[in-house]
Amino acid sequence: MLQSWLDPKPIEHLYIHVPFCAHKCEYCAFYSEPSKGDVIQRYVQALLTELSLVAPDLNPKTIFFGGGTPSLLTMAQWTQILNLISSFKWNAIQEWTVECNPATVSLDKARLMRDGGVTRISMGVQSLDKSLLERLGRVHSREMVFKSFNTLREAGFGSINLDFMFGIPGQTMETWKSTLAEARQLNPEHLSCYEVIYEQDTPLFDQLQAGDFEVNEELNCAMFEELVDSSEAAGYHQYEISNFARSDNTVGGIPSFACRHNIAYWRGSSWYGLGPSAAEYIRGARRKNWSNTVLYCEQLEKGKRAWESEEKLPALARAGELAAFGLRMNAGWPLGEFKRLTGFEMASEWKTEIDRLISLKYADLGSDHFRLTRQGLRYADWAAELFLKTE
Repeated sequence: MLQSWLDPKPIEHLYIHVPFCAHKCEYCAFYSEPSKGDVIQRYVQALLTELSLVAPDLNPKTIFFGGGTPSLLTMAQWTQILNLISSFKWNAIQEWTVECNPATVSLDKARLMRDGGVTRISMGVQSLDKSLLERLGRVHSREMVFKSFNTLREAGFGSINLDFMFGIPGQTMETWKSTLAEARQLNPEHLSCYEVIYEQDTPLFDQLQAGDFEVNEELNCAMFEELVDSSEAAGYHQYEISNFARSDNTVGGIPSFACRHNIAYWRGSSWYGLGPSAAEYIRGARRKNWSNTVLYCEQLEKGKRAWESEEKLPALARAGELAAFGLRMNAGWPLGEFKRLTGFEMASEWKTEIDRLISLKYADLGSDHFRLTRQGLRYADWAAELFLKTE
């Protein structure tokens, strides 16, 4: 394990999972549960304890509250969390993101977050088509999206991401184009657009297995091409397979409104993960909290972290995993940076795999970089598997 992975300086990235939702969406495989007031309050107290436990080893550049629906927390609960974070006197925060559902945004809550230090909102829209929102089991309407977006602007947020999905059963190219056009008219700083994934133990997967619909791969590919072309034409720079950002300036292929927290994952940084089911990677050790809110709370009420599992990957396995993550980015990997982080020469250690990708026109190897082509990005998950190695 290289010393760069064992750096004793404070950890610079923090993820917090809020597992509560008003309603479980048809496609969602993340750990979440319906909101209940007494359970949520118990969770908040446990989270405050967990934050206090890890705070001495943190001086975060990025913070990300994901879910679930973090915006479901009440004003009083957010005040508790914001006040505790403020008390740590962290002085390096550059980006602080909170995920929101359009049905749970209020001006008072948005202002509270903004005044408390939150710099960026990621709003889960998924579609602007009424029938598709119902198909996905979303609790918001298209009208709520526009209202909530304006509310966030009024509260002072100058960095807003909108999440969308394509490949939804029943979605046509016309509805996809219309959704993208309406999204761009709002002029958000960032767009995240994901193809529907059919995860086991979700209603959408069960419906697919039952033959209620079929996946149209040709249409999904065409939707992805439309996404890339129309977004680039509108001034959104694709910097990762599913992520597009506006830019005041672009450095190293990264637009200025890119999500810095996610880039930290793709570039192999350490981060703390708090909350039920949250994963973390700290100086070579990967840990995951229990995917059970009550069990999570019980452990924190005893004053200890709620780890369900812990593992330390061998150096080559970790390097392969890091290679796979980084190839999701359009810029791919600067070869010198990869060597500095892992100790391995990518072009020689994975020569067979790289040659195969190049032969398929899925990748490009230069004197100082390796990256997937536009066509290769479409098959990034498959390409990533080629780099995963064991000692």
